[in-house]
Formats: sequence, structure tokens, C-alpha cells
Amino acid sequence: MKKEDIKGIQLLLSTPKRIAIIPHRSPDGDAMGSTLGLYHFLLKLGHQPFVIAPNEFPDFLAWLPSSEKVIIFEKDKDAGIKILKDAEVVFTLDFNALHRTGEMEHTLATLKAPFIMIDHHQKPDGYAKYMYSDTAFGSTCEMLYNFVLQMGEEKLIDRTIATCIYTGIVTDSGSFRYPSTTSATHRIVANLIEIGIDNSEVHTLLFDNNSYDRLQLMGQALQNMRVFPEYKTAYITLSQKELDQHHYVKGDTEGIVNYGLSIKGIIFAAIFIEHREENIIKISFRSQGDFDVNQFAREHFNGGGHINAAGGKSYLTMRETIKKFENIIKGL
Repeated sequence: MKKEDIKGIQLLLSTPKRIAIIPHRSPDGDAMGSTLGLYHFLLKLGHQPFVIAPNEFPDFLAWLPSSEKVIIFEKDKDAGIKILKDAEVVFTLDFNALHRTGEMEHTLATLKAPFIMIDHHQKPDGYAKYMYSDTAFGSTCEMLYNFVLQMGEEKLIDRTIATCIYTGIVTDSGSFRYPSTTSATHRIVANLIEIGIDNSEVHTLLFDNNSYDRLQLMGQALQNMRVFPEYKTAYITLSQKELDQHHYVKGDTEGIVNYGLSIKGIIFAAIFIEHREENIIKISFRSQGDFDVNQFAREHFNGGGHINAAGGKSYLTMRETIKKFENIIKGL
């Protein structure tokens, strides 16, 4: 981050402030880890922070410290709007365009308070006064750690903050297997372990905490997988009916798309999930090597993200969406 920006933020935070901290809609481990890590950091600086999530976060993240204090905008819009309008500073973490906050976008766009962005996605919008935007990082939590160091406040990172930061790093790095994992990532994690995090317990809480219904849904998803070896592509579909049959709750489909990439010779995987209430097909794309799913999602499915991990959406039916997808990959 630029030295002048750090100085500006240090001045801004030099006196107690009411601060709103915002993750993106359908927040994942990196979004919740970074926002709650920042929440605890700002508390230690003497501020009055509030985390406002656009909608519910997955149950497998509900163990994160102070997650019970997160305000869910969809559930309590009046409280959310009041906090946003009263905020003297607004942090946005793990996204770089206000439309990623869903219904919150309209309120955020009217605020006069300065925005501070910490994010690692491509093509940031210019809404923030202070921007820490760098696609070289594998997670926003890794950037948050560096932000705290640049603020000169490394001594404030305690076990609680370290646990939140580690959660985002481990989830967004695919447990350290994605190419964006660097030697610097491992050095940060080593520091977090020295601070006192229980990395084994975090892994258990994140990955060994499944419900029976989720495992049954995963089995259904794998049964639905189609593989196109000639195009090095695999995709999965899940209909609303199948979600209902297995008592789907938010977070149950997390990570399923990666099973396509575990097949020998496959470099491009996708999962298409029907959400009838929203009249939408939500899509996750994953890739290996230099196949750019961010560009693919932007060009064809109203989405975006990273080179090897992106999301998209379709307003067509599932059948029409799959037909469109198959025609595109056959033309690549």
C-alpha cells in the first residue's frame, strides 16, 4: 500500500470512530475471516466497529470469534442502514465493486464517509478513497496481515485476530495448494502459529464439520457430473429439487466444484446450481494452469473473479444454461 495512503489512514484512525466493515454477498472464509479479523483489530485501537454482511454466512464459519455480532443486512435492514449512515469510516473487504453487496449497494452509494478497500480481485471500481488492491495475493486475509504491519501495529495481532486471518488464508488458498500460495504466505502462517493459533482445530472446524445431508448432496453432485475429456472440462449440476431433497443450507455446496479438477487431464471445472426463488443459476468456475476463468466468466456469464477461480450467473433455465456452456467450450 502507498505510504501516503497508510499515513492518511493512520490519521483517520487516530481518534475513536464508528466504523462499518463490509464483506461481499454470500461471504466465504476469506470475507468473514478478514472482516472479523479487522473488527477485533479496530476494537483494540479503541474504535466502535460493526460488521455488516449483506446476507447469511455459512454455518461452518459460525465458530469464528464474534461471528454472532455480525449484522445481517437482509434480516435487519433498518439497523444496517442506520449503522451505515452513522459510520465515519467504511471498510470494504474481499470485493472491489459495490454491486457485490446486493441490496446494500444503494445505501453504500449514498454515503459520504471515506471508504477503505482491501481486496485481491481484478479490475477494482474507484469508489474508495484509500485502496489496497493487489491481485498477486492469494487472499484478502494475507493482505490484512500486511496492512496491520504497515500500520505499525503488529504487536496488536493476538490469537483471536490471528485465527481469523488464518481462516481466510487457508480457505482461499485451497489449504495452501493454489498457485497464489507463496513463501510469504507460509511465513505469515508461521507467525500466526507462533502467536498461538490452533491450526489443526481450525482445519477440523472448517473441513470436518459436515452434516449427513451435506455429504448426501455431495454424492448427488458427483453422480450428476459430466466429463468432456476432449475439452479437458468437467461440470456438475444441482437442481432446486435436489437441493430441497437434501435439506440444503448455505455453505453446503462449498468446494464441490473442485472435484472436477481432481480428474486426471481436466483443467476446467464448473458447477451450476439452480436457485428458483431468485430465478437464477449460480455458477462457480475453477481452472488449473493458465486457463483464465475470470475472463471466461466476464465474457459469458455476468461474473468474474480470479484467473483460476471465478463465479457467474445465468438467468436462463438450467437446460438452456448448460447448452450455452457446452457450445462455448466446444468452440474454445
